[in-house]
Amino acid sequence: MRTVFDPSDFSAGRFYRLLTATIVPRPIAWVSTMSADGIANVAPYSFFTVTSTSPPVVQFTSVGRKDSLRNIEETGEFVVNVASVPLMDQVNASSAPFAHNIDEFAAVGLDAEASERVRPPRVAQSPASIECTLHRVIEVGDSFVVMGDVVTVTVRPEVLADDDAPDFALLAPASRLGRIEWGLTPAVRNIPRPTT
Repeated sequence: MRTVFDPSDFSAGRFYRLLTATIVPRPIAWVSTMSADGIANVAPYSFFTVTSTSPPVVQFTSVGRKDSLRNIEETGEFVVNVASVPLMDQVNASSAPFAHNIDEFAAVGLDAEASERVRPPRVAQSPASIECTLHRVIEVGDSFVVMGDVVTVTVRPEVLADDDAPDFALLAPASRLGRIEWGLTPAVRNIPRPTT
């Protein structure tokens, strides 16, 4: 026997808590943007994934209209920074509702570093970043799915494995769980894919 939860029986906020405690762990897109006026912004989004590999496209979802979305619509560019375990407190601090004219890098004690191909800076302390230009924004209910064409990926050499991809343990990604719970980098098990 199971407890049944019907979305129509709950407020949006209560059902959000149920969904985010059930769909776990969720990787975090730590999105840095720049306003048209040149103000840097950085904020975490835990609805994040790959949309396409050819061409490379990533996506994150903004629940509601926030500064990151407005900046991306104004400039057409953003960076997804890896939210690593050593940076969890700053990732969390960057989720505060700062005023639009506040440089959030400075507000939470992060170093902004020039990106390779887009105007918004990347988080210097992050082990890897994905620079994007806006592909499209899709409005879904109370949320906005933001898709970005990947123009370059940068990875610190010390977290690269021999195959030129990040080593998961060295990348040390944090994740979001339910409520106020965060996930630490989990143990890894290698399982080859079936060939037949």
